[in-house]
Amino acid sequence: MRLRIDFGYDGTDFSGWAAQPGRRTVEQALSEGLGTILRCSPPKLTVAGRTDAGVHARGAVCHVDVDEALYAALPGRSARAPEEAALTRLGGVLPGDVVVHAVTPAAPGFDARFSAVSRRYSYRLLDHPAAADPTRRRDTVVVRGPLDVGAMDGAARKLLGLKDFAAFCKKREGATTVRTLLDYGWHRGDDGVLVGTVLADAFCHSMVRSLVGAVVPVGLGRHGVDWPLEVLTARRRDPGVTVMPPHGLCLEEVTYPPDEELAARADESRAVRRLPEP
Repeated sequence: MRLRIDFGYDGTDFSGWAAQPGRRTVEQALSEGLGTILRCSPPKLTVAGRTDAGVHARGAVCHVDVDEALYAALPGRSARAPEEAALTRLGGVLPGDVVVHAVTPAAPGFDARFSAVSRRYSYRLLDHPAAADPTRRRDTVVVRGPLDVGAMDGAARKLLGLKDFAAFCKKREGATTVRTLLDYGWHRGDDGVLVGTVLADAFCHSMVRSLVGAVVPVGLGRHGVDWPLEVLTARRRDPGVTVMPPHGLCLEEVTYPPDEELAARADESRAVRRLPEP
């Protein structure tokens, strides 16, 4: 049977999501935890969004296929439902920087990666170092110099829509860089921290941190609000775009269609995307 797992983590001490020999990763920690409570070999996980080293998550989702009998045996002699027992037992074996929020039987056709319709990330910046909150140093990036949040927001919104984001992605052989950027905006909170929200159907490698790096020079007054769009239109990486540090980035939410549309959405996502002919 297939299970959906909703979870979050502090990425500071992890080498990202994906399991790597000799490295501490989120995938390894969660897979080993599942293996422990199910009394089986660590199972293979499929995640909605792979994150790099240092990136955090509040609303991550993955799926795992497990033996139905092992899952049913989780409550033991208690009257708890298997999903409740799974949540309690995982809480007892996972490290403190990984928290599972829910374990549920997946609906037919559910694929954590391909059934998703959008992913939402946030990014935190502070442009007044003396006002930094030391308790937030692991998730807030300090920038030297005042930032014009209105200019950053204006530049960000020019990038919305179905476009080729090759200029903001690390190239991977055979992978498309066409994505639909559904929302990208910036605001300054009451605490003075600038928060960027980035929402898309999917992201390619380093895309979010590059999108942030494209508007920071605008906020610093080094480029006009049209510059990020010019970089995107050129479809090649620009040395003026810095891939921002990972610790300011957090996966906030993954959204899915109604259950009856999950399989169709997965088929659609697996197709290679291209821009429409002009």
